[in-house]
Amino acid sequence: MNKVLTFIMAGGKGERLFPLTRERTKPAVPFGGIYRIIDFTLSNCINSGLRKICVLTQYKSSSLNHHLIMGWNILNSELGEYIDALPAQQRIGEIWYLGTADSIYQNLYLVHEEEPDYVLILAGDHVYKMDYAQMIAVHRKSGAELTVAVVETPKEKTSRLGIIEVERRMRVKGFLEKPVEPKTIFRHTDFVYASMGIYVFNRETLVEELKEDAQNTHSQHDFGKNIIPQMIKKSKKVFAYNFKDPKTNKPQYWRDVGDTEAYYAANMDLVKVTPEFNLYDKDWPIRTYEGQFPPVKTVWGGEQNKARVGQAINSLIANGCIISGGRVKYSILSPCVRVNSFSEVYDSIIMEGTEISRYAKIKRAIIDKNVRISQGAKIGYNSAEDKRKFTVTDSGIVVVPKGSVV
Repeated sequence: MNKVLTFIMAGGKGERLFPLTRERTKPAVPFGGIYRIIDFTLSNCINSGLRKICVLTQYKSSSLNHHLIMGWNILNSELGEYIDALPAQQRIGEIWYLGTADSIYQNLYLVHEEEPDYVLILAGDHVYKMDYAQMIAVHRKSGAELTVAVVETPKEKTSRLGIIEVERRMRVKGFLEKPVEPKTIFRHTDFVYASMGIYVFNRETLVEELKEDAQNTHSQHDFGKNIIPQMIKKSKKVFAYNFKDPKTNKPQYWRDVGDTEAYYAANMDLVKVTPEFNLYDKDWPIRTYEGQFPPVKTVWGGEQNKARVGQAINSLIANGCIISGGRVKYSILSPCVRVNSFSEVYDSIIMEGTEISRYAKIKRAIIDKNVRISQGAKIGYNSAEDKRKFTVTDSGIVVVPKGSVV
C-alpha cells in the first residue's frame, strides 16, 4: 500500500444539508454523536493501511481543518506518512476547483512527486466501512486502468446517484449521473449498481485522462459526467468492484448523507436495538477527535418526585451530557448536552453544547451546536409554527441552526 496515493474530496458546499452546512463544509458536519462525516473515510484509510492521504478542501473549511489537526495528526512524517489538508491554491490559473476531476488535475504535481503505482480517489461525505486494500488488489489482478466501486441499491432510491451499467466480468459499459430510467442489474431488475464515488486509477491513465479533460472547454470536469464516459468511449479497461459481504453475498452498508433526510435516517440507523452499521467493531475502529469531557450523568427526583426522571432509552449519549430529570428516547446526544427536568427529547439529533430547558419538548428534530431551548418550548409538534422559524424537510424533520435561541 506504500505505492498508493489517496485523495479525499472534501470541499463540497452541501447545499442540500443547509443549514447544517451554513458554517462548515459537508464532510465536517457532526454525525453519530462524536464523529464528523469525514471520520468514516479517514478511518477506512487508516484501517486499510493507507498512509499517504491528501484531503482536498475548498468551501468553509475552517471547522474541518481544526478537526484534522486535533484528531488526525497521528501519522509519522519521518516515515513518509501524512494526512495533509490541501486548500484550492489556483496553481494552474485564477480558478478554484471546477469539479471533482479538476480538483485532482490541479494537484497533479503531488502525483508527479510521489510517483505512486495507483491513485485512490474518495469522497469525504459518505458513511460506510470498507477495506480499500481489497479493492486495490482486485484492480491490480483484473488489469483494469480504472476500477469504480459500486453497491447494489434498490432502483427507487437512486434519483441522486450515478448508475453503472456492466457487462461480463463486471466491465463497465455505461455510466449515467442521476438517470430518470436507470439500467438495472441483469436478473435483478429491482436493483441497480450505484457508484460509491470511489475510484482506483493507474497513475499513467489518470494523468492522461485528466490532461485531456482539462483541454475540453465543454466539460464539467467531473469523474462521473466526463472522465468515465470518456474512457468508456475509448474502450479503456474500466471495471466495477461490487461492494458486498463475501459471507452473505449481500450489499454492505453504505449511505450517501448528502441531504437532510438521508443524514437523519443514517443517524437513526445507529439507535436501533441491532444497528445495521456497527460502531462497536473492535477490528475496524472509527477514529475521531474527542475533547476532555466528564462522564455522562443522569439525575432523577427520587421517591419524592417520581415525575422527574433522568432517563435515556435506545439512545447514543456522548460524554459530558447531563440528563437532569428529562427523558431521552431514540435520540443521539453529542458532548455536553444538558436535558433539564420534565423535558422530552424523542427521535432527535442534539449537537454539542445545546441546553434544553425545563418542560421543553422536541420530536424528530436536528438541533445544531450551542442552541438554547427555552422553558416550555416545543419543536416538531406544530408544523406550521416550525416552518415559520426553521428549515423543515418534506417528511417533517425540523432543523434548528447553530447558536439559535428558541
